[in-house]
Amino acid sequence: MRTWLKNLREEKGLTQLELAELSNVERTTYASIEQGRRNPSVANAMRIAEVLNVEWTIFFDPKVRDSTQKLTEIGG
Repeated sequence: MRTWLKNLREEKGLTQLELAELSNVERTTYASIEQGRRNPSVANAMRIAEVLNVEWTIFFDPKVRDSTQKLTEIGG
């Protein structure tokens, strides 16, 4: 589970479906990314990051990628 990603989404007041629609990503794809079952493509990472107002590279940062901590606790 990418808790940091779920927390960011919830801080924006978005459901998985809403975030998926805003980022033009299938909801099932987004859910798999958030749950840590799938890594995003660069294109999907960029789309999701734009909606969440974070750097897209965060999805590929080894200290953040699969963390169960909040992003602020990781230092990202």
